[in-house]
Amino acid sequence: MRSDLEHDYTQYVAARLPRLHSIAYQLTGDRHRADDAVQDALTALYQRWGRMHEVRNLDAYVHTMVVRAVLSDRRRFWARVQLWANPPDETPGPPDDPGPEQRMVLRQALRALPEGQRTVIVLRFLCDLPVEEVAAVLGRSEGTVKSQTSHGLKSLRRLLSGSEIAVLKGGAA
Repeated sequence: MRSDLEHDYTQYVAARLPRLHSIAYQLTGDRHRADDAVQDALTALYQRWGRMHEVRNLDAYVHTMVVRAVLSDRRRFWARVQLWANPPDETPGPPDDPGPEQRMVLRQALRALPEGQRTVIVLRFLCDLPVEEVAAVLGRSEGTVKSQTSHGLKSLRRLLSGSEIAVLKGGAA
């Protein structure tokens, strides 16, 4: 790869790596599997970087790559192997984060959701993707994405009803 392209790739990845890792972690619930999924996606991105100027929304494209890497990893036999019951919460939150206790409550609630609902919630609200893009990423209809979003938010509100997490208590859907 030419040095100017490599520099652009390095700058792009450095700016987005924490967000990509956060997305993968929310989908997997495991820091190490999240690392693997992001690495797989970024390796594929590196191989295609010279053609990325043709992509209209590069961030959405890379988010899709990370989600597909997570889904691909889940199909492998070792994805069912769990070394501990509750992995430690090692990923720091954003500066305005309310705290690790509330993050843990939200992560536990997300893990309690069925896989499809959890994936849709992460893509819609953590990646800020519109319904159309989530449907395209997952290969599902927009109606299915809307339905899973609605059911997922309803379940999260029920699971979080006693907690002090205000993120999902409003009527945002």
